[in-house]
Amino acid sequence: MKGSELYSRYRSRRIHLLGAISVALLLTILISLSLGAVSIGLKELLRILLGGGDGMERAIVWEMRMPRVTMAILGGACLALSGAAIQGILRNPLASPFTLGVASASGFGAALAITLGAGLIGWGRYLIVTNAFTFALLASAIAYGVARLKGASSNSMILSGVAVMYLFSSLTSILQYLGMREDVHAVVFWLMGSLNGMRWWKVGAVFIAFVLSAPILISKSWEMNAMLSGDEVAMSLGVDVKRLRLISTALSSLMTATVISFTGTIGFIGLVAPHIARLLIGAEHSLLFPTSALTGALLLLGADTISRLLLAPSEIPIGITTSLIGIPFFLYLLMRRGRR
Repeated sequence: MKGSELYSRYRSRRIHLLGAISVALLLTILISLSLGAVSIGLKELLRILLGGGDGMERAIVWEMRMPRVTMAILGGACLALSGAAIQGILRNPLASPFTLGVASASGFGAALAITLGAGLIGWGRYLIVTNAFTFALLASAIAYGVARLKGASSNSMILSGVAVMYLFSSLTSILQYLGMREDVHAVVFWLMGSLNGMRWWKVGAVFIAFVLSAPILISKSWEMNAMLSGDEVAMSLGVDVKRLRLISTALSSLMTATVISFTGTIGFIGLVAPHIARLLIGAEHSLLFPTSALTGALLLLGADTISRLLLAPSEIPIGITTSLIGIPFFLYLLMRRGRR
């Protein structure tokens, strides 16, 4: 068999796998929309989605469940895509946007707004969101700026990101120590993450961040592939390594900051979803990016569905659920690969 035929069969198998993940995501969407405090049958759900159905059930689906489901899909896709990009440019399996201190800085911004009512920009009920978003981007800028002084190598970016992460974590701890009991409770709840109370304008903001960032990252797939062999090899192939790192860091930080400013900290998806995608489909970025996005959407939506159904009417914080269901699956895939 010719090499071109082998490569064609290789891509065909991977694309079929992409289709299987898409089908699983579609089924999870239907389950998530139909189950809840008011259960809606599949036939009635389809009737509602086509514009018919009972008025109250239509309001439940379109005004309460659909924004939450859409945010889970977009949020999971953004976090996973960001993780795949950061792992690619840093060539580190433990890297994610949170490695650059995004989560801890975002948590500090939210804690600052909750405990002191202070922030860099924003006002009123929007102060938590704008603070979390601003400090998340600020953390990435600091981590990249410090690393740039040392040549912006992958190691210097990781080390500067870890330093920024500990800095903002310490500042958050100080605010929690000084804050009133109810404020501390609110900060802890925010840090655990939640998709409760999503609205279409929040979904729209995440959608804009995804549409602005994903096509650019996917267009850099070939350069990302070259980076896998090291900075020197990539540069010898004509890749501007520093520019690629800057673009990837900026877009990944934008997507992550937008998502967690509305949902709170959901760190597990960005780290693990790219690994699961890589185990399923390989390291070629033109396939890895879309597979990571679909995997992240599936993981976050599945976790959110379990979070709100397992102890209904109470709700488990989404950050806890993503870890509980994702880590065993991730370990299973690692052991399965190790036996091959």
